[in-house]
Amino acid sequence: MIISFNYINISILVVLALSICVLLYYYFFYFLKLGTYKPKTTESNFQPPVSIIIAARNEYKNLEKNLKTILEQDYPNFEVIVVNDCSWDESQKLLEYYQEVYPHLKISELKEQEKYPTGKKFALTIGIKAAIHEQLVFTDADCKPASNQWLKLMASKFENDKQIVLGFSPYTAQKGFVNLMARFESAITGMFYFSAAINKNTFMGVGRNLAYTRELFFKQKGFAWHQHILSGDDDLFVNRAANSMNVAIQLNPDSFIYTESKKTFGDWSRQKTRHNTTGKYYKPEHKALLGTFYAASLLFYVAIIALLAFDLNFWQIALGAFLFKLISQSVVYFMAFKKLKYQNLTWFIILFDLLFVIYIYVFGTIGLFTKQRKIW
Repeated sequence: MIISFNYINISILVVLALSICVLLYYYFFYFLKLGTYKPKTTESNFQPPVSIIIAARNEYKNLEKNLKTILEQDYPNFEVIVVNDCSWDESQKLLEYYQEVYPHLKISELKEQEKYPTGKKFALTIGIKAAIHEQLVFTDADCKPASNQWLKLMASKFENDKQIVLGFSPYTAQKGFVNLMARFESAITGMFYFSAAINKNTFMGVGRNLAYTRELFFKQKGFAWHQHILSGDDDLFVNRAANSMNVAIQLNPDSFIYTESKKTFGDWSRQKTRHNTTGKYYKPEHKALLGTFYAASLLFYVAIIALLAFDLNFWQIALGAFLFKLISQSVVYFMAFKKLKYQNLTWFIILFDLLFVIYIYVFGTIGLFTKQRKIW
């Protein structure tokens, strides 16, 4: 076998080498921080009074299924505020029934007004204003805590003047390709934002399992600067409010909040399109952090394909580069995914890695041009 080098082949090899170097930096100097993260051996006993806030719109079935697990948390002093945002199902009756049984449940009911549309950010703001405690913990009606220790574990991280606590919200494992893809995407997202927080460069959190203080919310003027954006009550707020000193993370599996993924690809893609409308509003350094990683991931595969397309005699180099990258990635991802109880997904890296890169660019591009027409 004779390998001939020319300007095109050399250029492709340089791109391939550079992309691998960039990816190795992310794997071993960024994501590995999560994989090797060691929290305190014993959880803190810090237990400040807490207000849990849930915004719900036509969530009768989910409230019936999940709200009791929130109300029955093992915690000495907390309230649960459910903002019933213009529901036309039986949510209000259900909430009033629960309120008779659980006196620490508070209900804020909003009525539909065509002149003054609400939306989730407005509903959350109403809940925050109704809260009597400084520490606020957020989740959604379709979410269920892993244990009755969830609130205790999340609230304990407010010690040492921390103002933001990032929790994890995995999808429950179910049959089907969409669920598998959703869980892989959740694992990658979690690995990225927890690693960033450990590196004191927090850029987002997930509203299904998130906590911050009232003081911080009002200091940031709430959601005012991104009120016009459908999504972002979680990641855009954290992106603006977080700094190198005020963020804590909680990775105890008993603190996880589980939810179900969308059932069909159409529903999932619409959800992801909505979520991806927020990335363009991140701080420049965070857009660079994310963009560099995904650009290197894309260029790696483009270089591999181009190398083989121009000269099949380079197959050994292409295969060696692919295996080197795959092994390095798998080792780091396994360690990071293990912290998120997603380690079994490591087996699917070879299937989903390229698909995930395509997903990022497709839905990210769609998100750039999508006009938001719904408020929920």
